[in-house]
Amino acid sequence: MIENNSQIVVPVQKIWSGMFVGIQYASQTHMAECATVVAPVSNTGDHRRRLKIVSSAAAGNSSGAACCSSRRCRDVRCFTSSGPPRWSATHSDYSSGVAGQPLSPAAGVSKTLPPLVNDLSRNYLNGTIPPEWGTMEQLLNISLLGNRITGPLPGVLANISTLEDLVLEYNQLSGNIPLQFGNFSSIERILLTSNNLTGELPATLAKLTTLKDFRIGDNNFSGSIPNFIENWTSLEKLFIQGSGLSGPIPSGIASMTKLSDLRISDLNGNDSTFPSLNNTKNLKTLILRSCNIIGQIPPFVVEMSNLQVLDLSFNKLSGPIPDNFLGKSKRKYIYLTGNSLTGPLPPWMLNAKESIDLSYNNLTSENTSSNCQQRQLNLFESSKGNTTGITSCLRGFRCEKNYYSLRINCGGKEVKVDDKGTTYEADDEPGGPSKFVQSKTNWAFSSTGDFLDDGITGDIYIRDNISSISGQNPELYMNARLSPLSLTYYGFCLENGNYIVTLHFAEIMFTDDRTYRSLGRRIFDVYVQGKRVLEDFNIENKAGGVNKAFFPNFTAAVTANTMEIRLSWAGKGTTGIPDRGVYGPLISAISVNPDFPVPSENGNSITTGAIVGIIIAVLCTILLVLGILWWKGCLGSKNTIGQDLKGLDLQTGSFPLRQIKAATNNFDPANKIGEGGFGPVYKGVLSDGTIIAVKQLSSKSKQGNREFVNEIGMISALQHPHLVKLHGCCIEGNQLLLVYEYMENNSLARALFGPEEYQLKLNWPTRHKICIGIARGLAYLHEESRLKIVHRDIKATNVLLDKNLNPKISDFGLAKLDEEDNTHISTRVAGTFGYMAPEYAMRGYLTDKADVYSFGVVLLEIVSGRSNTSMRPKEESFYLLDWANSLKAKGKLMELVDPRLESNFNKKEVIATINVALHCTNAVAAERPSMSAVVSILEGREHVQGFVPDSSVSLDEMKPKEIISQDQVIKSNDDQSQIISVDVPWTASSTSTSDLYPITMDTDYWEKRT
Repeated sequence: MIENNSQIVVPVQKIWSGMFVGIQYASQTHMAECATVVAPVSNTGDHRRRLKIVSSAAAGNSSGAACCSSRRCRDVRCFTSSGPPRWSATHSDYSSGVAGQPLSPAAGVSKTLPPLVNDLSRNYLNGTIPPEWGTMEQLLNISLLGNRITGPLPGVLANISTLEDLVLEYNQLSGNIPLQFGNFSSIERILLTSNNLTGELPATLAKLTTLKDFRIGDNNFSGSIPNFIENWTSLEKLFIQGSGLSGPIPSGIASMTKLSDLRISDLNGNDSTFPSLNNTKNLKTLILRSCNIIGQIPPFVVEMSNLQVLDLSFNKLSGPIPDNFLGKSKRKYIYLTGNSLTGPLPPWMLNAKESIDLSYNNLTSENTSSNCQQRQLNLFESSKGNTTGITSCLRGFRCEKNYYSLRINCGGKEVKVDDKGTTYEADDEPGGPSKFVQSKTNWAFSSTGDFLDDGITGDIYIRDNISSISGQNPELYMNARLSPLSLTYYGFCLENGNYIVTLHFAEIMFTDDRTYRSLGRRIFDVYVQGKRVLEDFNIENKAGGVNKAFFPNFTAAVTANTMEIRLSWAGKGTTGIPDRGVYGPLISAISVNPDFPVPSENGNSITTGAIVGIIIAVLCTILLVLGILWWKGCLGSKNTIGQDLKGLDLQTGSFPLRQIKAATNNFDPANKIGEGGFGPVYKGVLSDGTIIAVKQLSSKSKQGNREFVNEIGMISALQHPHLVKLHGCCIEGNQLLLVYEYMENNSLARALFGPEEYQLKLNWPTRHKICIGIARGLAYLHEESRLKIVHRDIKATNVLLDKNLNPKISDFGLAKLDEEDNTHISTRVAGTFGYMAPEYAMRGYLTDKADVYSFGVVLLEIVSGRSNTSMRPKEESFYLLDWANSLKAKGKLMELVDPRLESNFNKKEVIATINVALHCTNAVAAERPSMSAVVSILEGREHVQGFVPDSSVSLDEMKPKEIISQDQVIKSNDDQSQIISVDVPWTASSTSTSDLYPITMDTDYWEKRT
């Protein structure tokens, strides 16, 4: 027991000037006593500093009054206790006096002496957490926030049964979370953000039912977010940002009814639906950014009356924005950028006081304003996939000339950096949480996000550098623009070609003075022209320290006169050093210079006569060429294509032929990856590393010319996460080319039933995700797009898979605009046998229900792993659809399931998927569901009733005669043992006229393709 007015002698290396320690303890009589550590009694003549413990709480005086005998004493804390001795320590000054000192067992722990130091936040301590701390049985709080603590988390800390707060944020701790941490019996806060922790979250944490605050962002965990969090019913704050964990967000989160602050971002893994947060009525902050969420914004989000911050950016949300957000007066920020939202722009948003960011969506609006910024509303590229409305809020912007360079002094005034007068334009507009700012020349920037938890009403988006930077062009680093989430710069009116992009960085907000202020870590990603060029980028590390310049160069191609440079925070790095709210992208300057010869503006002068002569010669040559083309009959068809293309309001760029030739190695046969009905498809690599697929229109195909124009028009107007993206086209001479995004995993057909060595092991969750993705893409075409589209050739070869196995519908060469009466009688049936709806195949009667039928067939292929038109001699049905209906009638639907799945699948989902497929393939078109209804069923939001086929309708009666004849020929060949693909259109080609990656059973073909 510490007596009143006693002295405690502590070695000098354990105590530093300006530190206050409050000690809570109780006497044997459980009277309140108070102790205050004041300034050192002696600083000289002794190798120790003495701290005087002063208590003015006499026996029986429960007021806890205390006095300070030194002006260094910043605070006094007195506590009462009716139980055994308990203590809590804190300090009120950030001191560098302890800089570099190790965190040893003696630095505030003793079995007999109450601990003097257990809140050491924001210092410069190093070392590991002493296991001896686990013996402090009555400790309430451990806080080591903002130090250099390394090593593992000691499991023995769980022995402290009274511990309520464990705050270890912003350190360098490593290893797994100990299993013993599940034994904390009183814990309320576990804060582990910004360390190097790994492994999965241990299941023992399920026992932490007293937990109120859990933060694990900016780590390297593995596995998924565990469902045992449903046990944390007292939780009020949950932060999982940039943690390394995968989705989906578990359904158990619905039990956390006391949540007020939920922040989850940058999850790995597959697509998932919106988490169930119906009962979280107290939410003030809801951040679900980059979580691979699909579906619509659920109604319960609108009903969260206490919500102030809503961030659903960079997901795959679709459908309309709820129109009843209006009236929720507590909302301050709404971020929906980077989704696929469709429908009209709610009128109330145009005059809203909230900061709202809708950039990069597919909205439409009757609003005729051409402003990208309306009050607090950022609308840049908010209607990217439409051809009317606010297709581009810059549609009124006209380039007076093309530029060959771009230089911006981010966050600063105009500066000249060399004797040549090279000028960096001023960029000193304040910015904001949802701000689009356009310069007076040819560039603009868009900023998204607010700095949370910084306690500042008006955030600052420009920082001045109070230090100096040595080296080249130091004036470029006197200011910087920063953003909490996303900062994008756009260059317009640039001449097409390759450019050298130089980004100038310097860390100007941290220090190098060996205090906690030097321990911050700013980490973000950098994208140039949509390609990530820097991942987990740390300016200080790359530059070799703070206030040092780092200016990497990148090569990028400008194909549509536009350059885009985006800096994005992915939940990594510290957010509370040196102060709360210091994080996110930061950039000092940008320069973009041509990587090609620039035409001279001061060439040698020539005489007027020479100019006239040149003009006459050129005109004569042109007339001669035109005459030859007209005489050969070539001019008319080419002009028709050119005129048709010019008449389209394309949302894509154009590529010079030389660039395509360079990308494909002059159309090297080794790069050929397919052969469509009107030309080959090549794999190519652009100079910036972007991989592309180039579809080359055959000059011999007049029919292909028409489809070429049609395809450009369709795809340029339609952009969706589940549609293959068209980068642009090339029209030079007799070359007509389409440039698509490259799909790493080829087609769904190859993945399911291609050659065995090229098949992919698709588990059920992946297959289910693919089903939903295809359905969502078709729902967009049929219902959400302003242009109502019937694809006409949905099949497994026209569904491509990206590197994450996300499905994308390809090939719109056969697509048809849906007429106002929603029907189309076609004299030219286009499609593939085995997938065509009967009314379309027999009568040419085309509606969107033809696509629904084809989709149903694809669903059966995904579930069974078999091609609809593959023959197996011993089976009683040639078509997969026939077999499915037969199994349905016999009550043996599970026999349809791909045996490669074994028993590892959700039976309920499989049954629902098969029933959806049978509904979609109903012989009566009117009985088939809409694709939006299919999406709801597959996502589990609606139920599907078991479909019973009409026995009065013969399946053979619904087939065209050509198919029946082909069935009979194949069925009669009993000796054939190989699976035969009859995925053929009505032409002699083995694929439809628009297959981007046609399937073939030729193994040599696929070997060339890899």
